[in-house]
Amino acid sequence: MDGAFGALAAIAPNQKALVRGMERADSLAFDLHKWMYVPYKVGCALVRWPEQHRATFVSPADYLAHLTRGLPAGPIWFSEYGVQLSRGFRALKVWMSLKEHGVAKYGRLVEQNCEQAKYLEALVEKETELTLMAPVSLNIVCFRYAPRGLEDARADAANEEILYGLQESGTAVPSSTLLRGRFALRVCICNHRTRREDLDLLVREVMERGRAAAGVHAAGVSARAKP
Repeated sequence: MDGAFGALAAIAPNQKALVRGMERADSLAFDLHKWMYVPYKVGCALVRWPEQHRATFVSPADYLAHLTRGLPAGPIWFSEYGVQLSRGFRALKVWMSLKEHGVAKYGRLVEQNCEQAKYLEALVEKETELTLMAPVSLNIVCFRYAPRGLEDARADAANEEILYGLQESGTAVPSSTLLRGRFALRVCICNHRTRREDLDLLVREVMERGRAAAGVHAAGVSARAKP
């Protein structure tokens, strides 16, 4: 099962019900460099059947034998749990982060990001020129600039230009997606440094850039913009 970053909602008391049931999976993979804020890249795989997992990758070569003493001693070789024989110690930064901050603090930060997503959702719904494109359940908000009277195709082009402008100016780095066939801005809040004022700025910039890209005045679609 692919938990991406969302599986970590399980450590947030008010969000864990949303991922209930994933404990029934035979395996669960998720990325700790996303919602655990540790440096890229580090992921985690949890497996129900460790013997089968190890048997998939273990090599029977004589020069890779487990011995009773010395460096090759011990029952666990992490090289036998993946395709790489030589592998870095990526788990160290996760272990150190957990020892320093604890799981509870990460849970609070996950909650914070989800609350910020709800805040952004409210900002979007307050603006008549913006349209929320999907329900907000965790930390992702999908919306688009689509004032009344602006054709869908022109709104798509305007939102694509908004995305480029936000990224190239360094204002914000949303991604994009297609929802119901329409181009949408996709804001995934998974940074512990995010503040509400950042989201206020994002909405202002989307509105200003959208009006400029679509030739729209604040009061509505301009006469020149109509075909």
